[in-house]
Amino acid sequence: MNAALAGLLTGLSLIVAIGAQNAYLLRLGLTRTHVGTAVVICGTSDVLLIVLGVGGIGRLTRTYPLVLEVLRWVGVAYLVGYALHSFWRATRREVLLPSSSAPPSLAVVASTTLAFTFLNPHVYLDTVLLLGSIANQYGANRWLFAAGACAGSIAWFTGLGYGARAASRWMSRPATWRALDVVIGVVMILVAMSVATTHVTA
Repeated sequence: MNAALAGLLTGLSLIVAIGAQNAYLLRLGLTRTHVGTAVVICGTSDVLLIVLGVGGIGRLTRTYPLVLEVLRWVGVAYLVGYALHSFWRATRREVLLPSSSAPPSLAVVASTTLAFTFLNPHVYLDTVLLLGSIANQYGANRWLFAAGACAGSIAWFTGLGYGARAASRWMSRPATWRALDVVIGVVMILVAMSVATTHVTA
């Protein structure tokens, strides 16, 4: 298979599943809140991690597994905290409509997006170690594989953020936002449980 196409398909297979980062970006897209900033952060972060993985930075986490363990429990705490906040937000009708509440600031959106990206230990296993290992199987074409994976990430985050934004005109019912916040909270809890119960090794 062409290295770039293999990278595209592999990259998409690892990021399409709805997780904490995707759920947060989806909500930002639906509320039209600093979507561009979040998309740029998600896409740029993925590209950076892919490049570092292909370049061999994955050796760091194999040499110092404690790094992954620390990220694991910090990530669990952050995910649980955000889940509880989502459940609380779902009980407050006035904050469910984008027009009736003050949106989070650019700094809050940026820091939250960065936290969901870099406090997830699985991102280092999947994006850095796994993609990096697969890419290096292509030898001299490993950077074509990396380019395909980077393109997949950018396309996915752009589509998720702005696709949700395009659909937001149909999301004006308070009950819809209440349900969305509950779903996001459940996703965060499930991801936190998965991270907490999975033995993370490099």
